[in-house]
Amino acid sequence: MDFQSIFPVWNKLNAIQKNRILGGLITRKVKKGTLIHNGSMDCTGLLLVKSGQLRAYILSDEGREITIYRLFDMDMCLFSASCMMRSIQFEVTIKAEKDTELWVIPAEIYKSIMEESAPVANYTNELMAARFSDVMWLMEQVMWKSLDKRVAAFLLEESTIEGTNELKITHETIANHLGSHREVITRMLRYFQNEGLVQLSRGTIEILDAHKLAQLGKDQ
Repeated sequence: MDFQSIFPVWNKLNAIQKNRILGGLITRKVKKGTLIHNGSMDCTGLLLVKSGQLRAYILSDEGREITIYRLFDMDMCLFSASCMMRSIQFEVTIKAEKDTELWVIPAEIYKSIMEESAPVANYTNELMAARFSDVMWLMEQVMWKSLDKRVAAFLLEESTIEGTNELKITHETIANHLGSHREVITRMLRYFQNEGLVQLSRGTIEILDAHKLAQLGKDQ
């Protein structure tokens, strides 16, 4: 799997544009926990995930985190090049959730091609719209959906991603994803355990009743 086969509008670029991208393209291999993009302090460039998993999140003034989306194989991140987008005014931090291999297109190269190529500009606008849709969905969840539903939905999502009902995840990590506090998540998980939905042990949450969790996680 090479960059040319994954980049969505590769075949709509001319030879000069293709050479410009390949000439500046950076390949990175990062370990789990590596900080890849640090808000407005960086203009990393566009990220295209070859393999692995990244997490994009925002930080409150008090230092609380909340995940806005996650990136998997063949996903592209635009917010890591926010310096070239005047409309992006909030700071996004990106960290590797798993060992990850990715490509970076430097922001100045991508911006110059976007200004020349209508297909690239259109694709960029579509990607930006999709990401802002993710953010709007998140705001709706935080504002209108109770925490028990959000925790239930998160556990099921995590189970699907990992392909197992035995999740190696801490209460602190869940709190960071959902913009909550560890103590609040711990109380909620203990309630789930008392209801027979999960089994808790150190560093592990085992889902015992996915059906009931799904019912709980549904919007009412």
